[in-house]
Amino acid sequence: MSINSSVAGTASNSSTTILLGRILLAVIFLLSGFGKLTAISGTAGYFGALGLPMPTVTAVVVGLIELLGGLAILVGFQTRIAAWVLAIFTIATGLVAHTGWADQMQMIQFLKNLAITGGFILLASSGAGAYSIDAKRG
Repeated sequence: MSINSSVAGTASNSSTTILLGRILLAVIFLLSGFGKLTAISGTAGYFGALGLPMPTVTAVVVGLIELLGGLAILVGFQTRIAAWVLAIFTIATGLVAHTGWADQMQMIQFLKNLAITGGFILLASSGAGAYSIDAKRG
């Protein structure tokens, strides 16, 4: 095996694992965004209970960030930007909705947000890989 074929194999493996990571990161945001946008009143009620301003508008904006951001990550479109936006969004979400750390479930939810943020920071650093719209655009 030559060095070039070994390097090409590594690049292909890397792109495959980046694609898998993108899919796994995107799933939660696609489902959550879709859920929020198809149940605006319930989402707005929850956001109102959290004390968020303009809960209906906030529900729509949050749902769109999740759905469109998840879609961008899934297909690898403007991946570095989308990953940074979702990293910041995910930390903010944790700090707004999951700070009741005396409750073990809230602590777990907050730590989940930290882990997802770490994944987005890695994705922002690595880029989308070869199997993405970003790679096709050059």
